[in-house]
Amino acid sequence: MAPISIQTVLISESVDPRCKAILEENGIRVTEKPNMKRDELMAEIKDYDGLVVRSATKVNADVISAAHNLKIIGRAGTGVDNVDVDAATKKGIIVMNTPSGNTISAAELTCALLMSLSRNVPQAAMSMKQGNWDRKKFMGAELYGKVLGIVGLGRIGKEVASRMQSFGMRTIGYDPITTPEVTAGWGVEQMSLEQLWPQCDYITVHTPLMPSTVGLLCDETFAKCKKGVKVVNCARGGIIDEAALLRALESRQCGGAGLDVFVEEPPKNRSLVEHPNVISCPHLGASTKEAQARCGEDIALQIVDMVKGKSLVGVNQTHCASDGAASGVCKVEIVVDGSSYKASGSVQGGVPVLLELDDSVFRQPVSLTGNLLFFKASASPQLLSSVAGLLATEGVEIESFSAPTAHSGDLWYCVGVSSLPRDLSALKPLVKEAAHLTI
Repeated sequence: MAPISIQTVLISESVDPRCKAILEENGIRVTEKPNMKRDELMAEIKDYDGLVVRSATKVNADVISAAHNLKIIGRAGTGVDNVDVDAATKKGIIVMNTPSGNTISAAELTCALLMSLSRNVPQAAMSMKQGNWDRKKFMGAELYGKVLGIVGLGRIGKEVASRMQSFGMRTIGYDPITTPEVTAGWGVEQMSLEQLWPQCDYITVHTPLMPSTVGLLCDETFAKCKKGVKVVNCARGGIIDEAALLRALESRQCGGAGLDVFVEEPPKNRSLVEHPNVISCPHLGASTKEAQARCGEDIALQIVDMVKGKSLVGVNQTHCASDGAASGVCKVEIVVDGSSYKASGSVQGGVPVLLELDDSVFRQPVSLTGNLLFFKASASPQLLSSVAGLLATEGVEIESFSAPTAHSGDLWYCVGVSSLPRDLSALKPLVKEAAHLTI
């Protein structure tokens, strides 16, 4: 890929000092201005080529519009829900994050909350500080032999599973991308959500916050769970419906909750925080010295690699031309066996990508490298897991997934696979059309 010029970077939050040091060692001027208000950030950002944030800075469309020279937004952490990725992409700004930097820290906090819920540790400690000695009040339960449901089996979910298995817990889970064959190797039995809910003594969520995961645990879900189920959320506020959780706690359908994240942070509605069966933290998932050091170092090294033309790791993979605009789009018509398909793509970060196929606009550009399987089907919650299951019977693993932005009608999907399936006809019960290729 061609190098991208980054001469000045603004760090708008408290990031590990290694981040600034690495950038400056590579000739990039760095300014640190934490705790800026929105208007202050909009006034400041116009002078910089790069912006590094954690989770508190909201890089919305207005901020991006005010950033005349911005080429890169680096999120020192996992999610990018505090960044308007669509607005950045339209302006040709690369958005990158550090998805593995806080994995261990977030997993360990999840385990700590699970253990605290089982033995009422924070409540007992507070009671002792108040001069009490009340052993009966804080009767707990063992984790041994209990069932832990893990919704979202990515890096953090995997680490939580391995740790809680050491306590003798049975781990079950759900993930639309990671195949059951892969998670079985970690000791996690995968199943549908409908099968998972009624089996769990404890549930922990580790999914991104997106339309399909907002309110994943709600009144309807809690009603399907065991009475007294305990839940943990160290992922994103909103995955558990807070009002529904409070109702479940009050009815004792939910026996306790460990919450590190909230819809509004800090939460102004204190009902959950003050509930006696809730253990809450002020978003501490990545708040360890080790995680902050890794995230700060990782984002700096990714920016330096991009500047030197070595590699580009962006969640939107937008390639910036010299004038800051997104690179041009190429549109073609493909005719196969008498059928015509219209496609559009471009070159991003030195890699050709597919942006659109017929009427399917992909949420993230499809990198045209490796083994690719395209299939056309109607959207459904079980589509990807069903396709993954069929591929697994041939020893084929899904390595990446690109979905269309629309949610209705027959649409094109693309998955990167470890190898090409031998027989596409096996997919016929699930899809209308299918094709594969190696690039």
